[in-house]
Amino acid sequence: MIPVTRTTLPDLEDYLTYLWQIWKSGQLTNNGVLSRQLQAEVMAFLGTNNLALVSNGTLALQLAIKALRLQGEIITTPYSYVATTNTILWEGCTPVFVDVDSESFCINPNLIEAAITERTTGILATHVYGYPCDVSRIQEIADRYKLKVIYDAAHAFGVRLHGESLLNHGDCSTLSFHATKLFHTAEGGGVVCRDEEVAKRVFLMGKFGHIGEDEYLDLGINAKISELHAAMGLVVLPKVPEIIAARRECSAWYDDLLGGLDLQRPRVIDGLEYNYAYYPVVFPSHEAMMKVRAALQARDIFPRRYFYPSLNTLPFLPELLRRSCPVSESLAHRVLALPLYPALARQDVERIAVCIRRVVVA
Repeated sequence: MIPVTRTTLPDLEDYLTYLWQIWKSGQLTNNGVLSRQLQAEVMAFLGTNNLALVSNGTLALQLAIKALRLQGEIITTPYSYVATTNTILWEGCTPVFVDVDSESFCINPNLIEAAITERTTGILATHVYGYPCDVSRIQEIADRYKLKVIYDAAHAFGVRLHGESLLNHGDCSTLSFHATKLFHTAEGGGVVCRDEEVAKRVFLMGKFGHIGEDEYLDLGINAKISELHAAMGLVVLPKVPEIIAARRECSAWYDDLLGGLDLQRPRVIDGLEYNYAYYPVVFPSHEAMMKVRAALQARDIFPRRYFYPSLNTLPFLPELLRRSCPVSESLAHRVLALPLYPALARQDVERIAVCIRRVVVA
């Protein structure tokens, strides 16, 4: 069976080394030594500052919204994972969907201004599959209208644009360290903040809003990362360069074996150092995609309709929020993320490509 991804597990002995430290210290959570060490090493690896670690990527989004004190309407993308929309709704804000660019699959900056109202307080955009939004255009619009910018950067760990971490754009960039990501802590996440005070607020809000027994400073929840999860991150992080290299090689196999087919891929812009987090392909029609998906599944190969559905069509949204986003809706009906992970063998990629070719060319 070939799944869409497999978790990269480190050497067990390496992990046990950290577990012995945890057992010796007796501290499992509450900003322990390993959590602080992971925070420092991730910032050094990425080239970022002001990182607050949290227990998952969804809480990272929630805390970014809360720490930036966003209310009212937040302009956002319909082409992302459901957590992007859910966090806006969960925090009592209103998602205003703006369609995506047909080549980058990220939010279309040409459509943002028309969606701004007197109730708009922020923009929450996704670096889709780790490919960057038009960060310069978005920032220019945000500055002009005095809006905050959050990037859902769950797929963008290690991505650099013009030599700088993509995570340094916007007021906050949120990360997911879920087990399916190329860097993971089993469960975990982070918020990279432009402003140090915002990062402090994220950290404080994620530990119930208080320091010690006496200082209750802000409204807070529990978003702390445990020492067990931090230990996993510390043993996975040094392997990220080889993980990315393996994913790059696998992506190159797909490029070669699927060349010449009528399949769309996200546009790669100049100055991008990609992390090869995903290998999405967009078919000419929904019917073609479904035929390929069925043929692959019949051979125990399981791609994923990532992202589906277009978030502006979610069944629990009020009718008023379901504004038309034809590009996103079309992509969501035609896309498949193909299996991609370091342990995927060349012969398995060949099996996948042969199957796709047979269906597409037939």
